[in-house]
Amino acid sequence: MNSEMLQAAKLYRQLLKAVKKHIGKEDYKTHFSEYVTQEFRKNCKLSDPSHIQQKIKLAHAYTFLLNSVHHHKDLLFSYNIAVDRSEEMKRTLGKSAASVGLQLPDVYQS
Repeated sequence: MNSEMLQAAKLYRQLLKAVKKHIGKEDYKTHFSEYVTQEFRKNCKLSDPSHIQQKIKLAHAYTFLLNSVHHHKDLLFSYNIAVDRSEEMKRTLGKSAASVGLQLPDVYQS
């Protein structure tokens, strides 16, 4: 395996990990990871080094975008900027309740 293939394989794993972490693994969201897999398989036979590097840069930029948007959203939540915090509050309450061995009331369950 040459260095471009190793770089592409590493980036493929990072991109799939970011998609699963930030977009989700639910059944109705699988088309995101399927699209990533399809694009990597479609472009695995490329031979032009400049085109390969262009595709690698694009995948790296998209991975960086996913991680950055998620990080930005977390920062907004942590600084109490006017963003819908209901999901974060449910998650925080659930963690707090679980830490003492309790469950949230049905009102807070999604």
